[in-house]
This record gives sequence, C-alpha cells and structure tokens, in this order.
Amino acid sequence: MMELATRNRGAILILMLNIFLAFVGVGLVIPIMPTYMNVLGISGTVVGFLVAVFSLTQFLVAPYAGSWSDLYGRKWVIVIGMLIFAVSEFIFGLANDALLLFLSRMLGGVSVAFIMPAVMAYVIDITSEEERGTGMGWVNAAISTGFIIGPAIGGFLAEYGLRVPFFAAASAAAVAGVVSTILPESLDKSKRFDMMASQKKRTNQMAQLARSYRTPYFTGLVIILIISLGISQYETVLGLFVDHKYGYTPREIAWLIMIGSIIGAVAQLTLFGRLINWIGEKKLSAYCLLLIVVFMVVTLFSFRYWMMVTSVTLVFLAVDFVRPAISTYFSRIAGDDQGFVAGMNASYTSLGNIAGPLLAGALFDIQMNSPFLIGSLIMLAGFLLNLYWIRKERKEHRPVHQSNTKTKNYYDEGGRRAYNE
Repeated sequence: MMELATRNRGAILILMLNIFLAFVGVGLVIPIMPTYMNVLGISGTVVGFLVAVFSLTQFLVAPYAGSWSDLYGRKWVIVIGMLIFAVSEFIFGLANDALLLFLSRMLGGVSVAFIMPAVMAYVIDITSEEERGTGMGWVNAAISTGFIIGPAIGGFLAEYGLRVPFFAAASAAAVAGVVSTILPESLDKSKRFDMMASQKKRTNQMAQLARSYRTPYFTGLVIILIISLGISQYETVLGLFVDHKYGYTPREIAWLIMIGSIIGAVAQLTLFGRLINWIGEKKLSAYCLLLIVVFMVVTLFSFRYWMMVTSVTLVFLAVDFVRPAISTYFSRIAGDDQGFVAGMNASYTSLGNIAGPLLAGALFDIQMNSPFLIGSLIMLAGFLLNLYWIRKERKEHRPVHQSNTKTKNYYDEGGRRAYNE
C-alpha cells in the first residue's frame, strides 16, 4: 500500500488531493447559496439554472476531455482542469451579478469534466490489476470526503465573509494545479497512436443514448434518470427551503448536509453489501425509493432542527443505497457491455441532474413546498416502475420448458438462456 502511495513521485496522493479539492468546491457552495440568493436578489429559478448549467457543461465536455487525455496525455489535462477550477472559484467569489455566477458554474463544470476522466485514467495507467481496486477506492474516498467536508468548510469560512470560501478554494486549487506539474506522464507516447486510431471507432454519446432504449438495461436506466431528477430537485432547494422557512444560517445548513452525508457514506460501507446479499439489488432499490418518497414529504413538516436532520439523513441514506444497488445489478448482467452500461448510467444521471434543478428552481418560486411534493411524486413513479421491473424479471426467469427429464430453462433480460436445472 505504501509502495502504491509513493510510486511516481506520490502521484496517487496528488491525484487524491486534486479530486478532493474539486469536490470540496462543488460542496461548499451548498450552504452559502441561500445567502447569495438574498444578497444578489436572484430567484429560485436562477439558482436552478446555476446548478443545472454546471451539470450540463460537465455532460457536454466530459467525452471530449476524456478523449484529449487519451491523445495528449493525462498530466496536462489534469493541470489545466485544476487551473480552470481555480479561475471558476475566483470568479464566483468576485460575482456581483448572476452573469458572473453563470460563467463561474460553467467553468466549474468544464474543470470537473477535465479532472475526473483524466484522474481515473491515470490511476488505471499506474496500477496493476491487483492494485486497481485499491487505487480506485482511494480516489472515490477522496471524492466522497470532499463532497462531505465541502459544505462544512463553506459554512465555517462564510462566518469570516461570504466570499472567503471561494477565494480559499481558488487559492488551494491553483497551488494544487502547480504542484501537479511535477507528475510524470502516465500514458506512454507510443500508446497514444493506438488511442488515436481507436477514437474513430467509438460511438458518440448521443448515438449510445438513442440505442439504449433497445437494450435490456433500459428500465433500470429510466429508474436512474428518475432518481437523479427527483433527488437533484431535493438537493437544489433544500438549503433555500430551510433558509426561507426557518432562517437557518450557513453553518446550520452545512451541518445538516454533512451529518446526512457522513451517515449515508458509513452505512454504505458497512451495510450495503450485506443488504444486497440478503434481499437483492432490485428489492433494495424499491425499499429505498419508497423511503425517499415518504421522507421528502416529511421534510416539509420537520419544524425542529433534529427532525430536519433525521428527515434529510434518511433521504441521503436511501440515495446512497439505491444508486449503487442498480449499478451493481447492471455490472452483474452486463457481461461484455460493461463500458457501454457504465457510460449510459453516467449519461442518464447527468440528464436528471440537468433537468431536476431547472424544475426545482421554477417550482420554488411558485410555492416553496412544491419541489418536495413534486419530487416525491417523481420518486413514487420510480418506485412503481421498480415494482414493474421486479415483476418483469420474475416472468422472464420463469421456466419456459419442462421436458420429461425435468430440465427447466431460465432466460435473462436480454432473452438469452441464462442457465438450466
């Protein structure tokens, strides 16, 4: 483990720092955004667009950034991404109108699109098959930790000035970008020519989305879209709701988000595998969707802080289970389609993350309770679709032939014979 940490001038530690800072930047805006909304006099609709434009730019740029890291090397894509991130945070700190906020969030989406695929590819380049799980685990831990700690850092630093968190994040990102220049390039130049040849063979993202409805994964992908649509609504306006209705401070909002995120992450690490083995992926996702439906509504009636913490924590806990449950199911049935399914999973998630905030912001301006009510109805639709998905699988896996030798054939979701007994 130490050998992996110190290899290539401590490359994986630098990568973890970069991805950690990027997701701290994503998280620290959450408790501060309601105050920004009041100071700049912007509406909930504008806040929704600010959240959505980050996801939109990331969605559009990520395929190209990943290709550029294949063609030109990982190192400089990471360095450029960190410097763009520093600029985006600095602009957010300077912003006195919505236009600069939009520019900042767009650059933020571009920066994460640069950093994420290049960091993941770098880890793959420098690890063996045996080490890869450990390397990816460290990077994912840095992502989770950054997103959990980000709101706390934002809430704490905001007490020294509303713009201080963004200037601090910009400074840290700029330093990390400069430090990243000492990284050795992980992708050998000779391999880049092979990568360049393979670029022409790749199917573009939109063509894959169009093809996805004809695959056996489509029902699960629609559920992923519904989850992202519903939960991004909830997350977009949660801070605005508790600020406007109960007058929560940035620090109180930060603790609210952080407690729910930490409990969700710990439960995912300790309970997720056991629950999957006990009841299976689809049943777990159904129970979690029902839990989200109930506690999205309960959030509206959580007039005491401990009640709000409980409601938010249970929603976050369910989300931390339902997404990996469906992803685990996909990985189990995908076979040679692992790359396609992972890409579609990310694409459907991004589409929900774009549409959800737009809807939430507009609904918040109409009536502040409505995003939670509409969000719960969206998640209810996901729950009902999940039940259909379970029933569909039972029908497709029933015995379709029984001969005199008592042989039963079972079929998977693609219509192929899975096994017999």
